[in-house]
Amino acid sequence: MDGQRFAIGGRVVDADDPQLQDLLAQAYEAPGRPRCLCVAGGVEMYVAFHRHFQIKRMPETGDRHHPACPSYEPGPAMSGLGELVGDAVVQLDPARVELHVDFPWARVPGRPGVSREPAEPSEVGRTRRRMSLRALMHFLFERAGFNRWSPGMAGKRNQAVLHKYLMHAAEAVQVKGEPLSNRLYVPEAFSESAKAEQADRRRARLSVLQPHDGRQPLAVVLGEFKGWESTPAGARIWIRHMPDAPLLADARTWARVQRGFAPLFEALDSDGGRGLRLMLAALIRARREHTYEIDLASLMLTSEEWIPLEGVHEAPLVRALVAQGRRFVKPMRYDARTAAGFANAILLDVGAEPVPLHVLSAFMTPIAAQEKRRAVAQAGGRSWVWSTEVPMPRLPEATARVESEI
Repeated sequence: MDGQRFAIGGRVVDADDPQLQDLLAQAYEAPGRPRCLCVAGGVEMYVAFHRHFQIKRMPETGDRHHPACPSYEPGPAMSGLGELVGDAVVQLDPARVELHVDFPWARVPGRPGVSREPAEPSEVGRTRRRMSLRALMHFLFERAGFNRWSPGMAGKRNQAVLHKYLMHAAEAVQVKGEPLSNRLYVPEAFSESAKAEQADRRRARLSVLQPHDGRQPLAVVLGEFKGWESTPAGARIWIRHMPDAPLLADARTWARVQRGFAPLFEALDSDGGRGLRLMLAALIRARREHTYEIDLASLMLTSEEWIPLEGVHEAPLVRALVAQGRRFVKPMRYDARTAAGFANAILLDVGAEPVPLHVLSAFMTPIAAQEKRRAVAQAGGRSWVWSTEVPMPRLPEATARVESEI
């Protein structure tokens, strides 16, 4: 497949056609839908407008596209997203999605963070599943495309790109009745010469934390963990590209974070920790003016290219895929009990059927190892499997290449 082509208003155009914007403007007002021609008969798309017209994949159609197509996406069942779709993740329309999360947007001092059920409930219904802060971070990374890789992305990912695409992804996401972008801060790429202006923009975005009506609003900071240091009251946590605004945490909160995410902190110091990053999603509130305190935190390991990793055991595979210029997608765990039931990566440049890549680590628990073997068996003979006790086997040969934009 040489590139993405679309059928729009009776015309066939390439993704780089200079007339594409004009055609999309016409299609935006027209009743019919454009089609991506990556497979016979095509796949319906829709037209969105964000600074310019964009053609996007319709919800729940990602796996209908050819794996070599930039619009291809594995079905939700291929990752932890499948457990959340319909309950915690609700598609409002082709462009907007609503998330139901298990954390609040405000605290009331003196009251517990989670409300208690009344002794005699007035009604009984099905319990809706809600997503954690970790799942929210996974959703944003997937929606922004950072769990995908193609050779054209090499050298193009940096903090400015991370900020741009994560914030853009949050604009069409609703949480508790408002755009997630209203409650999300992703640091800009720090500039010494522009630090005052950047600090002003940060304070303006986090002004949502101003207490009102006896409530303390909350917001999410999503950035790369740099380090921490002890303070008399607890800990001071540093985020890359935020050198002038540390996050504070009381001793009990930070101790829980360290215990709960000990394997990820240890990963940075491991023999395979070269080039790894640790992303921090922190639900914060204002302790006082422009002083931000962590209320809840989650961490995620990524490669140097910000490709999410479940653990150090996946790092050699992702490095090999990037070094060899392969196209692949990384399934995300979300809130699944374990990631062992999903492929560690899915190759997209091997023809009409993607190839799941599985990693078996000697450090897996017996239950996780059993689940991984079950996943390999269910995928049939097309799977690629690597047991980390032996050298990595050769990856399946690439047969198609299509560049993406991030």
